[in-house]
Amino acid sequence: MRWRVEFTTEPFDLDEPPPHAVAAREAVRGADLDAVDVGPFGTSAEGRADAVLGAVDGLLRAAVEAGATRVSLQVSVIDEAGAARTAAEGGA
Repeated sequence: MRWRVEFTTEPFDLDEPPPHAVAAREAVRGADLDAVDVGPFGTSAEGRADAVLGAVDGLLRAAVEAGATRVSLQVSVIDEAGAARTAAEGGA
């Protein structure tokens, strides 16, 4: 089963990525994931369910240790084509 995690960290800094955002991003990049996409207002990553769970643990710990006051994240179950499953298809 494949999962996707999308996350942001706060507080925001519009001039440059704050240390907590960098720490979370690096934790995810170092995880055993298939794809990582870093954007200006959030990061997403995809992989096996167990790899995503491990990455979530790592990114939460790294972000908070680096000064994050909030981490918002969403986890989606995705099909092999990369689309999120809907509730009617068995998603939550």
